Amino acid sequence: MTDTKKPLLIKRYASRRLYNTETSDYVTLEDIAGFIREGREVQIIDLKSGDDLTRQYLLQIIAEHESRGESVLPINVLTDLVRSYTTQATSIVPEFLAASFEMLRDGQSKMLENMTKANPLAAMPGMEAMRAQQEAFMKAMTGGFGGLAGTAPRREDTEESEDLDEIRKQLAELQAKLSKLGK
Repeated sequence: MTDTKKPLLIKRYASRRLYNTETSDYVTLEDIAGFIREGREVQIIDLKSGDDLTRQYLLQIIAEHESRGESVLPINVLTDLVRSYTTQATSIVPEFLAASFEMLRDGQSKMLENMTKANPLAAMPGMEAMRAQQEAFMKAMTGGFGGLAGTAPRREDTEESEDLDEIRKQLAELQAKLSKLGK
């Protein structure tokens, strides 16, 4: 069993191929993105020079997702990031972004905690399904940030519509049950 607390070491060979040192096989950028979504930390080093290339490859993964239309970063945020490289604000931008993502992860964790069995509403019929849907929603909305993992795969619009209809139906049922309890 691998130690998931320790970063997964990926070595880049002179041929630019990426080698997973745990499984002794070659990996792609998409494989690395999958490891990250699963909650693994990765470290990518150049085999010859020993340089840490992690930042470069993470940015490349983001750029590829953005170029395929899987946009998470609005244009104004990208513009501000570019602008921050040319201003005196560079020193605060990394700390601000790190704090923002930490707050997002904390908020996600607290919301999920509120939907667990410690909550008296958890015993109500349908709450477990609602909690599971909320977890899936949060993973999809954060793009895998809570543990920065968990980007949901894209589905066809019809499947999304069916899922949304099912969620609405369950929510209506839950609201009806809550109304009955309040009488």
